[in-house]
Amino acid sequence: MNMGINKFFIQKKVSQCFIRTTDILKTSAKNLIIVVCLVSFQYGKAQQADILNIEDHKIVVMSRPQIEGKILLRWGTTTAIAWKKLNTYGYLLKRYTVTRDKNTLAQPVEKTIGVFKPKPLEEWDTLIDNNNNAAVMAQSLYGESFDIEGMDKLSAIVNLAEEQQQRYTWGLYVADQDYTVAEMAGLAYVDHDVLPNEKYLYKITSLVPEIELPIKEGGVFTGLGDYQKLPKPLDLAAIFTEQSVMLNWNYAIHNKTYNSYFVERSEDGETFVQLNKKPLTGLNNSDKTNAKRMFYLDSIVTQKKYYYRVLGKTPFGELSQPSNVVSGKSEKQLPYTPRITNKNYLDDHRIILEWEFLEEGNQYIKGFELRRSDKVNGKYTTVMKDIPPEARKLKYDSLLPTNYLTITAIAKEGLSKTSFPALVQPVDSLPPVKPIGFQGKVDSLGIVTLQWKPNTEKDILGYRVFRGNNKEEEFSQITVSPHQGTTYYDSISVKNLNTKVYYQLIAVDERFNMSPPSDVLELSKPDFIPPTPAVFKTYNIEVGKVMLSWANSSSADVNKHELYRKDNDTLDWMLIHTIQSIKNDEEILPKNESNQVSQTSYEDTAIEAGKLYSYTLIAIDKSGLESDPAVPLTVKIPKTGLKPQIQRLSSYKDKENGFIELFWKAYKEPNVAELMIYKGVKDQSVSLLTNVAPTTKRIVDKKVHPNNEYTYVIRAVFMDGTLSETAQLDIKY
Repeated sequence: MNMGINKFFIQKKVSQCFIRTTDILKTSAKNLIIVVCLVSFQYGKAQQADILNIEDHKIVVMSRPQIEGKILLRWGTTTAIAWKKLNTYGYLLKRYTVTRDKNTLAQPVEKTIGVFKPKPLEEWDTLIDNNNNAAVMAQSLYGESFDIEGMDKLSAIVNLAEEQQQRYTWGLYVADQDYTVAEMAGLAYVDHDVLPNEKYLYKITSLVPEIELPIKEGGVFTGLGDYQKLPKPLDLAAIFTEQSVMLNWNYAIHNKTYNSYFVERSEDGETFVQLNKKPLTGLNNSDKTNAKRMFYLDSIVTQKKYYYRVLGKTPFGELSQPSNVVSGKSEKQLPYTPRITNKNYLDDHRIILEWEFLEEGNQYIKGFELRRSDKVNGKYTTVMKDIPPEARKLKYDSLLPTNYLTITAIAKEGLSKTSFPALVQPVDSLPPVKPIGFQGKVDSLGIVTLQWKPNTEKDILGYRVFRGNNKEEEFSQITVSPHQGTTYYDSISVKNLNTKVYYQLIAVDERFNMSPPSDVLELSKPDFIPPTPAVFKTYNIEVGKVMLSWANSSSADVNKHELYRKDNDTLDWMLIHTIQSIKNDEEILPKNESNQVSQTSYEDTAIEAGKLYSYTLIAIDKSGLESDPAVPLTVKIPKTGLKPQIQRLSSYKDKENGFIELFWKAYKEPNVAELMIYKGVKDQSVSLLTNVAPTTKRIVDKKVHPNNEYTYVIRAVFMDGTLSETAQLDIKY
């Protein structure tokens, strides 16, 4: 089939694929002008964007597991030039089995599924005869030109500048509408060789030479276990007017799931008939628009009840379950509408209200009603009725702090007409009461959920939320305008040194009177920062025991320290002691809030003479996070009893020159390695002052201060690691 020769046939098929604006939206009394923007296509996690502004060439992929045991894949590109190149060179699809039975495989199992590109022209002939979407795709791929006759109006809407961009846009559009066409165009694949206990990474790479056009690969991670039932379209509403009904539903909430919709109508509420032969598609989905609802106008007969529902259609050709049904009937409308013109306040509770209504409309109404609501879009209650048709003024004496008032003309037959609401607020300087019930939580991602009880005042406009990193600082407002509702979401950084975050709440009424601040809400952040490690300070070896001393972790949220020991003949560390931190009211006290000190020493008596032992400490906080192990401390236990102590340990004090001289009798025991001299303030622990040769008989200590009493301890260390008894001397200086 020659696409140039059959250009008219293809163009006719293309033009039949679209629902014209005039078919969807019909107007009666007023001309309705609708501007529709260019379709921008979205796949998987790719953000909707104006395709004319995309700079990166990449492949985007999405998937849809099926309950019957298969996985549907769809992919596309972000630019027209990439689409054109890939149509020539093709896409390479590979699958990697990543998990099995919920366990990650050590080495993913790779499977090459194949190379995908559009089917040859001759394979499209049969499909084109019966499929309008196939005709558009074939024209996009193989047509000699894409200047479609009879599409001047559409081209004005689409407003495309280049032919290749048209081919790309409409090609991807019809691929979204017809999964079979997507498969023919090399943009889809159904994987039947899948298992329910496995998850797969599908990766699609470009076969276009890198030097010709670099195109980023795309992928999606999925499995049969990810199947989810399609949601039904939400928030379907209907506005019935004379001989027509305007349907609208929430389009934005499911715009990543459904690309088009079908509308169904019933006259009995049970048997529904599809109204639109072609799917309804939103054409204003770019970042520059904010389409949240889709609309459909249907012509109906007056005084007859109709039922409506909508179904969503996915890019995989699936139809959703029907939306909730809405119903109603068209009624004749009153041709005149009242309009409130003047509000004259008499006092805080009384008002004179005036309105306009054409006198020629008096003959069509029974009279007027005054209706009131607390909110502009709230439920209006009739507060005065049976107002004569000739009346244009009334006095109302039951005002609340905030009132929305309307005047309704009650028609003798058909629909009545109501004025726009008028806000009526007497002078109000009384602020709302302080908000109560303020509570919240922080999740592991730093999302803060705040909730509180609503204020009971009827004129509450909203709430201002304030946040601080310290309880004593001035909090900053994080709401731009008063937040309506009693739940607020905030996001904070959880990976910093602040372990808590603080919030306050202020209620604001419609006169912008502000309540007193709520009580400060203190929330603990999730803990991702492990505590600092502990540090060994000193150790001492005595007969049958090793005495250890250390400095605890400086982190305020430490829950406990664990002391480990390792015999150097083994590789395993053994927990020998757990030290719980001091607590108060189930909260760990920071060092500056308590005079109590957690244990910082331990005597290890489960030792053997002649062995070498290593010790380390691990700090654990209340979130279970562990510090790095302390730098190991290694000690050797002497093999025999203590040798004789050093004799005649004496001293000489020289206050004028500021030193203390220690001297002793030469130590004559054989195989002495060194002499170890310790020093400390009396009644406090001693620490190593110096090591000297075994032949040394005196040392001078210049690090002394008047009016102190010092303790000196000296002992000998032998070649085999054994020790002598200690000799001690107390000196008042």
